[in-house]
Amino acid sequence: MKKYILISNIIISILLISCNNFKSENPITSNGISKPKPPKTVGPPRILFIGNSHIEYFVSTPTLFQELCNANNQNINIQQLITIGVPLNKVYFTNKTEADQNFSNIDKDGNYYDYVIIQESTPIALTNLSKYRDNLKLFAEKIHKNSPEAAIYVYQNMSPLSYANSEYNNYYIELRKNAILAAAFIKNAGVLRVGDAVKDAYEGKNGYKYLTNNKDHLRDGKNTLHFINDGGFLQAVLIYSTLFDKMPIIPKKLILSTGTGDNDNMRKQEVTKAITNIKALKEIAFSNR
Repeated sequence: MKKYILISNIIISILLISCNNFKSENPITSNGISKPKPPKTVGPPRILFIGNSHIEYFVSTPTLFQELCNANNQNINIQQLITIGVPLNKVYFTNKTEADQNFSNIDKDGNYYDYVIIQESTPIALTNLSKYRDNLKLFAEKIHKNSPEAAIYVYQNMSPLSYANSEYNNYYIELRKNAILAAAFIKNAGVLRVGDAVKDAYEGKNGYKYLTNNKDHLRDGKNTLHFINDGGFLQAVLIYSTLFDKMPIIPKKLILSTGTGDNDNMRKQEVTKAITNIKALKEIAFSNR
């Protein structure tokens, strides 16, 4: 317990020192920053996912999130700007035509987008806070042209290392700090606590066990660890819980990965067979909303 109190105090001190040099748009707290407030909508709200393979790879977060919304009678329109393996500025330039069209669309309630989830590449989020802020600002300025009150969630990257690596926690702390600092200077922005939720799952919160026969059920990969079924499920439930402040009802089947090989793909599967501990992952996600 003393270790966690010390880490928390260090993070708060760093945040306070850093904020003396910048004008913060959002109040910073010991747990991050205040949650953004979504605009009032006319008709179904619209959400935009921006990022790379942490959102769409072995499993598709927008697809899983859409399925959860459908199962809970939560009408929502989903769009995405995703490019694998690049930072946010390159996500924009590789999707420029579509992005510029999206950011010029008009909605009668005054906000084309109601929610935006924006995920920076891990190397930038970890080592270059200035570039992190610049890339977020690039998108935020465009988003605010047609969605001035959109609730923006900055994706808290997870530690890129295996949980067994002794440096896992150091990377986690740095990524958490940088996500908070980066989000603090974007209008009506908060943090999507992916890194916190993943760490809780690895630490066995709510009885979750990530390892079976030396197999990690959350993430897989050689050079980059990507979410597989448990991790993708955790992330989708976290997004639903964060946006709507309630735990979703889980349908019997979801579109999940059949594996991590070249011939594997995503298809409808029974959740009880594809996810190792539904209850624990739901509770972990909800506690990090």
